[in-house]
Amino acid sequence: MTSSSDKKPPRTHAPATKVVHSGRAPHDNYGFVNPPVYRGSTVLFPTVEKLWKRDQEFTYGRSSTPTVKALEEAIAEIEGGVATALTASGYQAVSTAILAFVKSGDHILMVDSVYQPTRKFCDYMLAKLGVETTYYDPLIGGGIADLVRPNTRLIFTESPGSQTFEVQDIPAIARVAAERELWLLMDNTWASPLYFKPFDHGVDVSIQAATKYIVGHADAMLGAITSNARAAKQIALAKEQLGVCPGSEETYLGMRGLRTLATRLAQHQRSGLEIARWLEGRPEVARVLHPGLPSHPQHAIWKRDFLGASGLFSVILKPAGPKAVAAMLDGLKLFGMGFSWGGYESLVIPFDAKPYRTATKWEPEGPALRLHIGLEDVDDLRADLEAGFQRLTAAK
Repeated sequence: MTSSSDKKPPRTHAPATKVVHSGRAPHDNYGFVNPPVYRGSTVLFPTVEKLWKRDQEFTYGRSSTPTVKALEEAIAEIEGGVATALTASGYQAVSTAILAFVKSGDHILMVDSVYQPTRKFCDYMLAKLGVETTYYDPLIGGGIADLVRPNTRLIFTESPGSQTFEVQDIPAIARVAAERELWLLMDNTWASPLYFKPFDHGVDVSIQAATKYIVGHADAMLGAITSNARAAKQIALAKEQLGVCPGSEETYLGMRGLRTLATRLAQHQRSGLEIARWLEGRPEVARVLHPGLPSHPQHAIWKRDFLGASGLFSVILKPAGPKAVAAMLDGLKLFGMGFSWGGYESLVIPFDAKPYRTATKWEPEGPALRLHIGLEDVDDLRADLEAGFQRLTAAK
């Protein structure tokens, strides 16, 4: 006879299984595999009493629909949070999440390597509302305690850093946030819900530009704010009061993209690392900024905390003039030049982080390029870059 103490705990599904099955209830939708797209604003109530009490699950299209609810539940489960709130873009997810916790007179700590629009939101909108921002070194770790003031309300992290790919010591920062009773927010877009588990490392709110890897096809704008139990009410209130809501079609495209996230991200990781290793050996390249490479200064932190890498990283070229860089990039056949990333297509942009770093200095050896490695054949991508390097060298 087997005692209750001998029973094994129920099996938890693997992430790849969760992305396929979370947020789906086919038999509630006549057996159709995918949930339907609910388009609408008005939701009818059967009685006056129910209308006055708002006594039903859906009350108005802006607040939620069955389509929105399905994707929110799926992302929350995959990321390990209590609740997810969808937004119309990743930038809106950032601004909504910050506004959920601050008021006039507050102070926030913002990582210096953050996504540029987030910096602009702090420097303009938050300043206009009377909220002060201090930018901090992404490598500060537990030393961030020295920057906390009596009116500090939250710490915002983004790891790896946008464009320059510094990996933050999130657990060390989380310990300071917990000790000082601060909110800890993280832009987790690079790793997606699969390759970094923010709530296991002390984060209160995880932000996704779902436009990127969740949608995955460069055809919709979408954001997601996932929170723990401590932060869920504040996020829900901010979403409602700010009138934040995603589009119906965009939500459906996010759900569609989510189903293949594990498969796509694994390929982005494989191809990205292969190209990154190849670039390390190129004579035109000074450095490759990829956290998954042993040469990366914070590789040990990445290896400790992350479960994988995406297809986005940067390279620093050896000194070359603007005309040579333009010759390299203008002739690329497979790498498109455009903002965003996370889709099936490979992308490249030149960048210079000097103008938007204030707490740290950005001093590269030469021009900087950010690459997103898509789902194309790696040999074809390598050949495209090699031809670009030949143009770069010829134009010097």
